[in-house]
Amino acid sequence: MNATLRSLVPKLALSLACTAVLGACRATPEWGRPLEEGAPALLPLGWGDSFPDVSQDWEERDDLLASLDLSIQWTRRKSSEAFFPIAGITHARALASLERFRELLETSYGPEEFQRAVEDEFVAYKSAGWDGRGGGVLFTAYCTPILEGSLTHEPGYDSPLYALPPDLVKGPHGEVLGWETSLGRVSTYPSRGAIEAGALLAGRGLELVWLRDPIDAYIAHVNGSAFVRLTDGSMLRLGYAGKNGRTYRSLGKALEADGKIPRGQASLPAIRAWAANASPDELAEYLNRNESYVFFTPIEGNPHGSLDVEVSAGRSIATDKTLFPRGALVYVEADPEQARSGAPVNRIYLDQDTGGAIRTAGRADLYLGVGEEAEAVAGRTKIEGQLYYLFLE
Repeated sequence: MNATLRSLVPKLALSLACTAVLGACRATPEWGRPLEEGAPALLPLGWGDSFPDVSQDWEERDDLLASLDLSIQWTRRKSSEAFFPIAGITHARALASLERFRELLETSYGPEEFQRAVEDEFVAYKSAGWDGRGGGVLFTAYCTPILEGSLTHEPGYDSPLYALPPDLVKGPHGEVLGWETSLGRVSTYPSRGAIEAGALLAGRGLELVWLRDPIDAYIAHVNGSAFVRLTDGSMLRLGYAGKNGRTYRSLGKALEADGKIPRGQASLPAIRAWAANASPDELAEYLNRNESYVFFTPIEGNPHGSLDVEVSAGRSIATDKTLFPRGALVYVEADPEQARSGAPVNRIYLDQDTGGAIRTAGRADLYLGVGEEAEAVAGRTKIEGQLYYLFLE
């Protein structure tokens, strides 16, 4: 071995050792970590980042155009201006971006031309992600389940879904301020446990429907909507009306932490299996750890998201609306192999909803539609990837 090679050997060994150590010490993503105060939620593309490949969206543009039109409809409302600027994006830029993207979808002759046009006119920003540096986003999914229910309280149907109480006070932008007490004061609205344990809502004519069991009601709460097949065979469609303003806590995480379900396996089927074997007291104890409580309203058509426009299967996404621009074009990027659950990725979504668990730059929720298949896919979706926002330069 010559002198040059001898000099390289220790350096190579050190390099390999460092690589091994760094790989072993890769930070575990903290998806619930909030951004540092003042930190940007959107980052410019860095070295090694590629512009999202939106060419396939031209091929599948029919459902995209329908969802895009709903975002344009919302952003054209005068009331939408109150939510801008956000993340450095003005209302005028947000609206112009949606309208121009739609125009390019309609006028481009093929996917390659569409891709070139979008790259020429738009700039992509990456979500700051869980670490504030673009480290990635955890994508989960939600749906509108079809549940069994009765309009009357009868044997086998013991878990009510409630309409929005008249004493729940909201602010000008729909934020929950609290509960108006009998003394005319506004205080924090009672928790799930307090609502379920007492007579706060019971008997006030707020019951919309009675479901078979508490876990069905809980699933409706987590998804924010439900279609309920009634005892006469008809379907009652319920959408989100509001919530009590309390903090959301994940049932799956609580069950994993206590060893009730193996770590990393808190899918909806696993949660249902645990609930079927839990005592009523144990089930109530775990459900009530989540203090958030959702109220419903009868709807026509499909459920509405936080923008009060219909959400679209495979095209609507829920993000933290304190960080990201409402109604915007987003691109969900992930390894297709990791996304084998069936949740569609590597495509354009519209930022049309939010959720109790979606409270950081490192989390997003994909809406997958209505029924058993959507529920099955949503229940097992847990995909790591990147989230990009597209705006005109």
